[in-house]
Amino acid sequence: MFSKTRNILFLIVIAALAVSAVSACSTSQTNEVHLYMLPLDQMPMDVQSAPVSVQEAYQFASVNPDIMKDIPCYCGCGDIGHTSNYDCYVSNAEDKNNITFDDHALGCSICVDITQDVMRMLRDGKSPQAARTYVDATYSKYGTSNIP
Repeated sequence: MFSKTRNILFLIVIAALAVSAVSACSTSQTNEVHLYMLPLDQMPMDVQSAPVSVQEAYQFASVNPDIMKDIPCYCGCGDIGHTSNYDCYVSNAEDKNNITFDDHALGCSICVDITQDVMRMLRDGKSPQAARTYVDATYSKYGTSNIP
């Protein structure tokens, strides 16, 4: 009788631990931020065949003008009329479904690096303003900001 009671108690303890483990897994919170990205199949063929970092930068920058128009570029593209990092990817956007892409960032690692840094910081929970401060501090050594 004693061993039967011990077995039942053992099973109850195991069941309680299992329930506790399942509930801990289901209530765990993640701070992961998902960035809004334009699907790759909606990108020009030149972008689709570019390295992944370039693809991601185009996918992010093209549909996040509210963020990227406040991020400067330091590659010297202000000389060709760009007024933010956003302009390195998009030359015209009537809306999110009618975008004319700029090919500048296809060949400019500074533009892409800036965008990738912004994306990383946003994923890490940083604000767009913190990303802007980081970009200014990190990339100003390459030239002047293209934000007037």
